[in-house]
Amino acid sequence: MAKFLRFRSLPFAQPSKPFLLSSLSLSSYSSSDLNNCHYTKQSQSWSANIRDKALYFLNCCKSSIHLFQIQAHLITSGFFQDPSFSGRLLKLSSSVIGDLCYTVLIFKSIDFPDAFCVNTVIKSYSCRNYHGKAVVFYVEMLRDGNFCPNGFTFPPLISACSKLGVLSLGQICHGHALKFGVDNVLPVQNSLVHFYACCGLMDVACIVFDEMLMKDLVSWNTIIDGFTKVGEMGLAHKLFDEMPGKNVASWNVMITGYLNFRSPGNVLKLFREMIVQGFESNDTTVVQVIAACGRSNRLKEGKSVHGHLIKASRSLSLILDTAMVDMYSKCGTVDIARVIFDRMPSKNVVSWNAMILGHSIHGNPVDGIGLYSEMADKIRQKDNSALQFHQYVNLDEENRILPDEVTFIGVLCACARLGMLTEGKNYFSEMIDVFHLKPNFAHYWFMANLMANVGLMQEAMYILTNIPTDEDVSPEYSLWAGLFGSCRFQGDVTLGEQIAKDMIEQDPQNFSHYNLLVNVYALAGKWAEVARTKEIMKERGIRKVPCCNLKDLKEIVCNVKDLHMALME
Repeated sequence: MAKFLRFRSLPFAQPSKPFLLSSLSLSSYSSSDLNNCHYTKQSQSWSANIRDKALYFLNCCKSSIHLFQIQAHLITSGFFQDPSFSGRLLKLSSSVIGDLCYTVLIFKSIDFPDAFCVNTVIKSYSCRNYHGKAVVFYVEMLRDGNFCPNGFTFPPLISACSKLGVLSLGQICHGHALKFGVDNVLPVQNSLVHFYACCGLMDVACIVFDEMLMKDLVSWNTIIDGFTKVGEMGLAHKLFDEMPGKNVASWNVMITGYLNFRSPGNVLKLFREMIVQGFESNDTTVVQVIAACGRSNRLKEGKSVHGHLIKASRSLSLILDTAMVDMYSKCGTVDIARVIFDRMPSKNVVSWNAMILGHSIHGNPVDGIGLYSEMADKIRQKDNSALQFHQYVNLDEENRILPDEVTFIGVLCACARLGMLTEGKNYFSEMIDVFHLKPNFAHYWFMANLMANVGLMQEAMYILTNIPTDEDVSPEYSLWAGLFGSCRFQGDVTLGEQIAKDMIEQDPQNFSHYNLLVNVYALAGKWAEVARTKEIMKERGIRKVPCCNLKDLKEIVCNVKDLHMALME
């Protein structure tokens, strides 16, 4: 790290004239040979040899130390400003070091960066989720006047627009692709299909797709994925059948689509077809199939998939082990899930959550609370003081696993099933005060049920009528249904449903009241009622006023203004 910081502080100044000094021992030349070198044919030959060796080491570079050595050699030898070197160095700094500040520092030290250098920085911003900065950097390069975008510029740029979710930005980038004559480049077209699909404009995505003279697997997979995301599984399956060729990603797109739209039977059917046609599944495929077995309570099929993995001598990864724990729990065989959990060589917070939820929802809730206590004890290290809680977090890898919001969903569910009011309140406070986690709808739901189960109806009503409606913590309906669809205890959905309906009658234009009712139905797995309530909201014009935080708003506004100005220029 010290070497890294020293190199970040170095000025990348080019010497007044090149001299041949290699800090890499790039050649067998002695120092006396180099010092006696003049601008002759022999020195030119030596220079060419050093260039070739520098290019070789750039292509073979795998570590930051080697990168710094190469960079020092390029600076001292005067080759740093050569585009064939600076572009490769810039790309390596992005991939090997992964520090965007360092990448940008190198870029700013290049006197005349070419399109390759600019595209490298745009891609670096986009891949590291600095999507707004990718767009702003693109605009700055356009204004500089020395940059002409090409077919490699727009895929990461349009991808950044997709992540930002700003339709106008993507449309302007589409216009720029047309202006610079690269709209028919296959990767650009694929990124446009993905962008319009992400924005929900499947009609526009289809137009781009249909106008493509050439289509590859990425093109087909992208348009099919777009239809699955908007729930058009019929159209998606039709295109899937029409594909001239398929790969495992094609099958995964369809399997994931059916799983997300609660059709586990089709997931298993597709998986069987995939195996029959000779395709080899990957971890993504198996996880989705196992999840389908768990959600549909198909223990026999789940065991069959498990057996298939064992027969294929396929070692179970962390994600597959966790999926197995979740599947066996949801199928009611929590004892098998616990055996798999205990035998896992490594665990993360998702693994712990799967087992805690398994005990709390599908098995003995006492075991769920006991497992949480075991998890917490590993962190406390014999010190139960909340003030000193975090002193022991970083002792080793196991102790870095901290409970999250889902962990406490399982714990509060267990307390609600057992009627443990005092313990439930303590865990709720611990979640907020010790682990600094923000409660969401599910936590309030279980606290309300806990109150109702012990006869505290007024307190339960107070909790449900005062649930915050912060957009950042609104639950995904399918996720909560997956977690609690089989969780039934005293009070169940009736209390929340009645309170929400009473609130709607008192204030029929309040979005939060309808949102409460939708969440209550989703937790109970009443999807017909969810759809009916949403239809009522649509008919009555009930919608949440869209908002975003000040930082995001400023960034979006600046990006839109910059691109519009650049286009006008």
